[in-house]
Amino acid sequence: MNRSTRAIGLKQGLAFVLLTALLSLGVSLPAWAQAVPGAPAHLRIGIVSFLSGAAAAPFGVPSRNAAEALIEQINAGKAQAPYTKPGIGGVPIQAVYIDEAGGADKQVAELRRLVLDEKVDLVIGYISSADCLAVAPVAEELKKLTVLFDCGTNRIFEERSYKYVFRTKGHQIIDNVGAARYVLKVKPDLKTIAGINQNYAWGQDSWATFRDSTLKLKGDVKVVAEHFPKLLAGEYSAEISALQAAKPDVIHSSFWGGDLEGLLIQAWPRGLPSQSLMLLTTADTILPRLGRDAPKGLIIAARGPHGALAPKSALNDWFVKTYKDRYNVRPVYPSYHMSQAILGVKAAFEKAIAANHMMWPTQDQVIAALEHLEFQTPSGRIKMALGKGHQGVEPVAFGITGDFDQATGEVKLTRVIEFPVECVNPPEGMKSEDWIKQGFPGAKCP
Repeated sequence: MNRSTRAIGLKQGLAFVLLTALLSLGVSLPAWAQAVPGAPAHLRIGIVSFLSGAAAAPFGVPSRNAAEALIEQINAGKAQAPYTKPGIGGVPIQAVYIDEAGGADKQVAELRRLVLDEKVDLVIGYISSADCLAVAPVAEELKKLTVLFDCGTNRIFEERSYKYVFRTKGHQIIDNVGAARYVLKVKPDLKTIAGINQNYAWGQDSWATFRDSTLKLKGDVKVVAEHFPKLLAGEYSAEISALQAAKPDVIHSSFWGGDLEGLLIQAWPRGLPSQSLMLLTTADTILPRLGRDAPKGLIIAARGPHGALAPKSALNDWFVKTYKDRYNVRPVYPSYHMSQAILGVKAAFEKAIAANHMMWPTQDQVIAALEHLEFQTPSGRIKMALGKGHQGVEPVAFGITGDFDQATGEVKLTRVIEFPVECVNPPEGMKSEDWIKQGFPGAKCP
């Protein structure tokens, strides 16, 4: 036995004697006093989301709020099973919050500052796909564990392999392949489709995936209109008129935030949702905001089984109550995405601690634990199944808005269908575009 091993054994022995003595006296121990050997005083996590700008209200603030509420509960040892152990390995989480506003170059600089100056142990962040694509190679350069919690682009792990970068949620393919499958379930005689999507990568990619998936599933469908107004345009009378003239059976939109609300506010009085079935892939965020004013007959999605479409479980009940008690509103899907990242990190650390003989793990050991990990979340079980174990997969659900529910303060969702992981995610090693072009090989759908 070398000197280092003897020292660790002595520390463990003294800690056990002290712990036994305190427990015999009925002393309640704080989380830090129960930390595993070799642990730091705090686990510093940089958390990046939009705290200002157009994406703050629908996405950034709800995700930051989820982080605050979850970290408080986890540090206090009040989280729902299987996350009841205080902190992470007995170590309290210390969050460093960063505003994602400012563009990709700014976020690259902020990531360097978080790692080099703030000395964070890991980073959880990024809503914008452009930011994710920009920071991922830098995280690899800095050799810092970085967990992407929300951005939708499927390119991250389809174009490159990473050691230090993970994403604990599905990408936009589940939203739009699932959307194509859903509209064909509720409207099997579908003949025409159209799209109105914001003119940047998110809108263009979302529409292309939905369009190509629909055409592959039903070859006689015709595309009668494609509209790409600029991001945050706010005024859509010309596009609404064009869509009314085209008279598509279904209108697809990945609009979000104020653009989505503006589109609905302008389209509803003119009767567009009555003429065409409107499919809104991010619309879970508007249900609490609009309340009884949410129009009937809209197809609503939550970018996975989140928000109003989350499964019934004790873990989800706890998450919703924790969030509502603190913020007086239910969590929307970005909040769920944040929960997946934080709980995935906690699960990975605790798996790594167990594998390391109940001692604090190295970053490489945490990475090994997170690769191919399966863990429970308020949205169900997440599997890190793609991107060599770095990309999460999950099912996706859709419903149609109905009558107002006084108990929840929102409209009810009817005709809810959830599509399983195997139905809406490409297999490992295959690019999403190729999977769709080849007719979804390997897909298993209800």
